[in-house]
Amino acid sequence: MSDEIALAAPPSEDQPRFDGLFKALRLYRNNQIQACEEECTKLLRKNPLDQAAWALKLSCLTDPVYVDELENEELGIAETFLDQNVIAPNARPGTSFQRPTTTAKGMNPIMRPTSTAGRPLSGVVRPITSLRPGTMEQAVRTSRTARTARAVSSSSARQLRLGTASMASDPDGQFINLSRLNVDKYAADPLVNRQLFEYVFYHEGDMKIAHQIAAVATKAANYEDWYWKNQLGKCYMRLGLLQDAEKQFLSSLKNHDLPETYAYLAKVYNRLDQPLVSNSYYEKGLMQYHDDVTLLTGLARNKEVCSVCFQSLVI
Repeated sequence: MSDEIALAAPPSEDQPRFDGLFKALRLYRNNQIQACEEECTKLLRKNPLDQAAWALKLSCLTDPVYVDELENEELGIAETFLDQNVIAPNARPGTSFQRPTTTAKGMNPIMRPTSTAGRPLSGVVRPITSLRPGTMEQAVRTSRTARTARAVSSSSARQLRLGTASMASDPDGQFINLSRLNVDKYAADPLVNRQLFEYVFYHEGDMKIAHQIAAVATKAANYEDWYWKNQLGKCYMRLGLLQDAEKQFLSSLKNHDLPETYAYLAKVYNRLDQPLVSNSYYEKGLMQYHDDVTLLTGLARNKEVCSVCFQSLVI
């Protein structure tokens, strides 16, 4: 009887709890990012070559500054005034975001008026309307934050502010010295290359290194991994190389059919000011993924910007 009571007794306080990497993984799974980062830092102080703790800390640093690229519609001065990708400068009404469909009925009283940037006063983000008139001087002032020779690249200032915000509170400064990083070694390792790419892409905002990582990882995967082709496409979009981005997304669809890839293709054509082609990709995606929220939202936004508000409401 005494043995049964002893077995049923609760564990003592001296019994060891979760510790080490397993504790860090539990903290990350419970969305305790800061605590997980501190635990990874302790593990790396004990063993700087702990690859698992290194990769997990990269994820912890990336998580607070993550930005959904499908919702990131920030356009800078280069993409607006120095855009070399516009196909038709004088497009027909209804075939361009710059010339929406016009009617003789006037403004519907139930519709909200639009601002000078073409955005309804509701404040909802819509494609190709995020640049406000009069921001050229402001963009030139913030051009010192750009890491490229391209004049004020699309979202350099905004993304770098997001990336440096978390570094400001880190007493140890930058976690990885990208100038000394062996890209070929780590990008070819499937255990850490995804975490490393996301850290460089979102946290550091260095598109050159991010593109190198994605290119090496794509080659290491024998050009059959849809994930890396999508990441290459995202890098090309940030760099303004829209035709190259389109090729990567189309190649990704051949490997694996995903609604995310259709949405990226549609976004490429939004940047090219081709809403009709963009809508066709949304519709192709919806034929296979019915009622997908991302595709439906993108299609409705395009319809609204082109002043086809009734169809937008139906969607």
